[in-house]
Amino acid sequence: MDPLETYRRSLAEFTDRVDQVGPDQWADPTPCPEWDVRALVNHVVAEDRWSVALLAGRTIEEVGDRYDGDLLGPDPAGAARDAAAQAELAFTRPAALHRTVALSAGETPADEYLHQLSAEHLIHGWDLAVAIGADPRLDTDVVVECARWFSLRIDEYRRGRLVRPRVDVPARADEQDHLVAAFGRDPDWTP
Repeated sequence: MDPLETYRRSLAEFTDRVDQVGPDQWADPTPCPEWDVRALVNHVVAEDRWSVALLAGRTIEEVGDRYDGDLLGPDPAGAARDAAAQAELAFTRPAALHRTVALSAGETPADEYLHQLSAEHLIHGWDLAVAIGADPRLDTDVVVECARWFSLRIDEYRRGRLVRPRVDVPARADEQDHLVAAFGRDPDWTP
């Protein structure tokens, strides 16, 4: 699957789930113990905002603390849709995927950064779905592509403590459950 299409689908799934958050669910727990629903959505919105700045050639130092704190305001779903639309636009600009971005881990090819953000939206979309009781099924093609990409980087992510330890799942579990478990989530998690 084309990496940009994978990214677009993961963005769409995430923002669709944000649209499903009920007004009384923003403080509900998520599979990420440090974040409630609002904090999780805010985290992803911050990642989207960062991607626009980084793809424009800005450094972490230049951006500074611009994306710290609450980025959701009174309309969290609107903020998430706007951030996703701006991020998608940044990645579709001519030659965007041929650039290098300055991440905290160092200079990174933009196409690799695109894969990282696809995984970010996909996995946090699952987190959000199970937190609010929405359908947690993810786009099968995106899951397959993300699993392929992540299988080549899992050791690096674990060494950097970017993911929690893998959760054991039965060998017969489907690809989605294996992927969620690889990212340190229990596929059977409930609030």
